[in-house]
Amino acid sequence: MLQLEVKNISKRFGGIEAIRDLDFGVKAGEILALIGPNGAGKSTVFNCINGIYRPEEGSILFQGQDMVGLKPHRIARLGIARTFQNIALFSNMTVLDNLLLGRNPSLSAGVLWGGLFYGKALREELESRRGVEEIIDFLEIERHRKTPVGALPFGVQKRVELGRALAMKPRILLLDEPVAGMNEEETEDMARFIIDIKEELGVTILIVEHDMGVVMDISDRVVVINFGLKIAEGVPAEIVRNPLVIQAYLGEQGASPSAAAKPPLSQGAVS
Repeated sequence: MLQLEVKNISKRFGGIEAIRDLDFGVKAGEILALIGPNGAGKSTVFNCINGIYRPEEGSILFQGQDMVGLKPHRIARLGIARTFQNIALFSNMTVLDNLLLGRNPSLSAGVLWGGLFYGKALREELESRRGVEEIIDFLEIERHRKTPVGALPFGVQKRVELGRALAMKPRILLLDEPVAGMNEEETEDMARFIIDIKEELGVTILIVEHDMGVVMDISDRVVVINFGLKIAEGVPAEIVRNPLVIQAYLGEQGASPSAAAKPPLSQGAVS
């Protein structure tokens, strides 16, 4: 069953066509990787899905509902959360406070009850804090909970960004280059968390990532785009042998996806 359907969308910026007639679906409970050379249109796809951009043609269906034209906050309330390629945390706030911000789309008590801190507002606050504490345990960042985010190592900040998205209780999680800039140990930790989010929390994941080792190890299926067009779709083993994919990556960086991939992650990283 498809949980998210991107149906023949196109997006232009002036005379530049960033996405052209793009079509793919994400099955409930899977990890789907969206890959391609730099400038292929991957982040533009994400921006269309969560309402930052509006495609000129096509539709984007979430559980059968067309989301094109909805504001980002309404899409977030439907159950679609996102991390960003560049960390978008509040650096002077603690880890705990950044995670609590992720609960905002779920709050509905209003200003009056919030000011009184009573009734529905109090119940929502307690529920939010319980949920955030579970995320802190899940992502193993307990010792950082009261630390300002700006004082943390880069890899931990990326984990906090992931946690803030999880605080929204998403049905689908959009991960925009979650291991970019990480060392090998941090990359293995993040890959393990992504798999656990799928298997333990039951969240569907759409991931954009340049690290082909991670993509091939954790993805159930892969969609490849180049110059805004889909050029391939299939399981990782098929994708690395696809001539069109190899040609696209040769033109970009002089190596095919399989050649660029790191050795498989250790068993401990994906258990």
